[in-house]
Amino acid sequence: MSNSAPASSTEGQAPIAHGPFAVAQGMAGDAASTDALNRLSRKLAGRAGSAKAQRRMVELLKSAVAAVRVQDYGRGAERCLEVLQIDEKSGLAWHVLAICQEKSGHLAQALSAYEAALTLMPEENNIAHDLSRLAQRLGQLEIAEKLLRKFLAVEPGHVDATNNLACVLRDANRYAEAVDVLRDMIQVEPESALLWNTLGTVQSDQGDMATALTFFEEALRLEPDFSKARYNRANVRQPLGDLEGALADIEAALPGAEPGYETAMMTMARALLRLGAGDLEGGWADYEVRLSPDMPEAMHAVVDRPRWDPAGQPLKGLKLLVIGEQGIADEMVFGSTLGDLIEAVGPDGQVIIAVEARLVDLFQRTFPKAIVGGHKAVKMEGRLYRYIPFMEGEDAPEADAWVPMASLMPVFRPTVAAFPDRAGYLTADPARVAHWKAEVEALGPGLKVGLHWKSLVLTGVRARYFSSFERWKPVLTTPGCVMVNLQCGDVSEDLAAAEAAGIRLWTPPIDLKNDLEDLAALSLAMDVVIGPGIAGTNIAAAVGAETWLIYAPDDWHLLGTDHYPFYPRMRTFARAFDGWDAAITDVAAALAERASG
Repeated sequence: MSNSAPASSTEGQAPIAHGPFAVAQGMAGDAASTDALNRLSRKLAGRAGSAKAQRRMVELLKSAVAAVRVQDYGRGAERCLEVLQIDEKSGLAWHVLAICQEKSGHLAQALSAYEAALTLMPEENNIAHDLSRLAQRLGQLEIAEKLLRKFLAVEPGHVDATNNLACVLRDANRYAEAVDVLRDMIQVEPESALLWNTLGTVQSDQGDMATALTFFEEALRLEPDFSKARYNRANVRQPLGDLEGALADIEAALPGAEPGYETAMMTMARALLRLGAGDLEGGWADYEVRLSPDMPEAMHAVVDRPRWDPAGQPLKGLKLLVIGEQGIADEMVFGSTLGDLIEAVGPDGQVIIAVEARLVDLFQRTFPKAIVGGHKAVKMEGRLYRYIPFMEGEDAPEADAWVPMASLMPVFRPTVAAFPDRAGYLTADPARVAHWKAEVEALGPGLKVGLHWKSLVLTGVRARYFSSFERWKPVLTTPGCVMVNLQCGDVSEDLAAAEAAGIRLWTPPIDLKNDLEDLAALSLAMDVVIGPGIAGTNIAAAVGAETWLIYAPDDWHLLGTDHYPFYPRMRTFARAFDGWDAAITDVAAALAERASG
């Protein structure tokens, strides 16, 4: 079973390219482990010798379990379905079917099958444990916690289940409770590498990398071949400045990773480490794993054209559909190659671009020779499917092939030197820019500062990438500045707290989440836009606004340099995970200098 819950996929966010590394969370147990399958076999052995239909069902279930042992989950599922045709109330068939569906990556179907099995066999506590792990993986933390507490009420002191409860509490940002659960169990089982690893993930999620490193090293002392702990140690060594050690840990962890998601997750982490080290060739090659079906948030493009083959299909004269993959920030970053692509296909070719619907006008204005339309994401059975509605029907543009937007990077940005030195590449609406400049000027004298401070998604590990609003006070109170709220989402509490403290932020009368054309124009009307690496700051940098970015120590976008090659004119401020105050002080000092200059 996979050992990490997928990141949330939310409009405007980028769970793979811009998000943090996933941790190997240490959820313990495997519904298809040898012990679990042996337990099922023993149950089946006790059911042999009855009526003909029962014997047939037992034979089919034995065949299903045998198929699971050799990882032939499709055949196992088929045998279970045959059993359910005979008796739809066979709890064992539902349980084995759930295991097959989970191992095949059909998580929503697996969830339904586990629930059916538990309903039919409520006394089988192991099903509750299996179901809790899947619920955690799907982000259904309340359900997972209830199931684990139910399991532990029957089997108190169970190490795996206690560990898993701590994982769920950690994912719910209930860090103190998670530590309490782990500390109590470690006092009983101090030699458990599993518990030390999970304790490390609780600390790393909060940004305390030095303490996390100590716990991961204890896990590895107890179990040197523990690949999850070695992978997790890589993820804390990199922000602590040991990039070489982090890469070595990833290489050592990969051979011991479970097939499927865990191997894909570690390959993705290696991609970002390689890119962060400036190894673009190796990094872009590994980055293709983002599209693997083993990645829960991978994009599955629903198109009837073949995938473009850079080795076998010259670009000149090609009609190529480019599909944006993740969130808005990624479409800003990876869309920077589209001008190169349009030039490469030439006048006899055609570039068709599918982007987030809120960005269509921005991209069409920038690339008038291209055909630009919106894509649509639909989540089914835990998978993200990307449809291209404007490519359907009789009037649809013709395309010879399609390509994921980020897969253009190794073609046009194989080295850092290949990144152009320019102040943005997208063209905001001139009329809207003029409108917002007039609106902003009416606010009175002073440097106009647009501020972003958080992501719309702050669950789990993502929280360590964003600061509380209160910490921004040194910036908000910088003399000679007029503060403008560019933060999307409900920030009414933050703004009320600022007003109570005598600090005023002007909020423009637009929907900052959805009116992205206005957000782009408004960013250009600012003297400077400041914030972390989210959609809003990426839009500002992409249209050429003066943008200041506070970046995390594991941000791979620097590509081994001291700046952002994607936006080379953007000013950057480094921070440690526990160094928000120092970083904001640096920004405030630079802002004061800018305002007085």
